[in-house]
Amino acid sequence: MDKTTFWQLIETARADTAAETAADTGAGADATEGEVARRSGQLLAARPQAEIAAAQQVLWDLLAESYRSPLWAAAYLINGGCSDDGFDYFRGWLLTQGRAVFEAALADPDSLADHPAVREAAARGRDLWDESALSIAWTAYESATGRELPSDSFTISYPPLDPAWDFDFDDTAELAGRLPRLSALFAYS
Repeated sequence: MDKTTFWQLIETARADTAAETAADTGAGADATEGEVARRSGQLLAARPQAEIAAAQQVLWDLLAESYRSPLWAAAYLINGGCSDDGFDYFRGWLLTQGRAVFEAALADPDSLADHPAVREAAARGRDLWDESALSIAWTAYESATGRELPSDSFTISYPPLDPAWDFDFDDTAELAGRLPRLSALFAYS
């Protein structure tokens, strides 16, 4: 399991859940929270055990790659606050949005202001997070084998956060200067 294969799995799960949602609602609505993670786990469980275990390392590598202060600030704006765990769950949601959205958000977190789910979250006061996305491989491994994923099958090491972003995220003027589109969307100025 490499990153490309992992992202293909996520995209297949997104397509499957979009089709299920459309069949259930008669519309092209987005999948509900957790549905992409659930379907990803089902698809992954059909693969060899070694590949399932390797998927956990890919997931942790993507979480480490996305452990960035600018993205954390964006999550703080979008969710009206963001603890350490909340940032993990936000990045879980971001993973389920697919590779293009994930990579665009890493390159420019303010680009999330264009994402339909973010715009809907602003309009409805919803938080964006998906804790279940963090356990896609765990769930798949247990489903496929009846056992827990071996703890020695993955490691995680977060990089240091950017000191240039070491400010109080409650400073709305600072956030508006750094993330102007998200700040405007979430009524910060």
